[in-house]
Amino acid sequence: MRNLIAFAAVAVSLLATPALAQNGPPPSPYAARVDRPTCTRDELKAASAAYVEAQRSGSLAGLPLAANAHFLENMATVDRAAGLWNTALPVANALSVHDDTRCKTFTEIVVTEGAQPYIIGTRLYLHEGRIIRVDSIVTKTGDWLFNANAFLRYTRAENWEPLHPYQRTAPAEMIRGANAYLDGFSDKFTDIPWGVPCARLEGGGYTNRDNRPDASCEIGMPPGVLYLTARDYLVDEEMGTINVFLRFGSSDTGGADSHTFRYVDGKFRQIHTLTAIPGPQADDNGAMSGGARDPNAD
Repeated sequence: MRNLIAFAAVAVSLLATPALAQNGPPPSPYAARVDRPTCTRDELKAASAAYVEAQRSGSLAGLPLAANAHFLENMATVDRAAGLWNTALPVANALSVHDDTRCKTFTEIVVTEGAQPYIIGTRLYLHEGRIIRVDSIVTKTGDWLFNANAFLRYTRAENWEPLHPYQRTAPAEMIRGANAYLDGFSDKFTDIPWGVPCARLEGGGYTNRDNRPDASCEIGMPPGVLYLTARDYLVDEEMGTINVFLRFGSSDTGGADSHTFRYVDGKFRQIHTLTAIPGPQADDNGAMSGGARDPNAD
């Protein structure tokens, strides 16, 4: 009798499964994220170069887009025709990194001319030669520590050349160190791989304006407990770079953010952040605008 009851329970659960599935969310109309995508580094480089030209021209027509590619801006789904990539912008600088394991690219674009300056961080996700996802974080005047002039000035002064193989850091350690930094917003006792010299370029605010050889990025984080969630990684071992897309706070509604870490010999040397959250502004020298207090100084 006991076996019969168990068999009946299993049968009922199997019969109920299709009905439950029918009551779930409808299938997505967009290309699915692939957990083991395929691509080559040359394909990724060609795609990121095409994206930069697309932003200059205001048209994605030259990109190898999948028919059902998913488009996002500041981590919200948008129509292809609604994104900033449809606006021709005078690109002052473009910096790209490529992950041929996860088949992702990340490009920082700086726009200083025109009525509205921008700093844009865009990811392309590829699979089998097609772009299945275009994901842009767009920051502009009013966003956290924004200043496109300062961002351009200090990015151009930094070394973003590919690293010698002996200077590279293992991808797993790059992810561990980035997570330790991001976890530091909620736990101030994490083991972060600080290097010297190191400078943080945060929207436009810059931590080594005097070009000190002993400068560190260990200059403090906002006080309190703040969780950085929904982390998505891109690792370029040749460039010593890991880029993390994440949200400040809620994994569904927290502010859109990009953190890029440049490693040399296993330590942080350059950190770039873009945060689409309203906040204080930086000036053209990378200091706090109007002499305001640095919110990260605690």
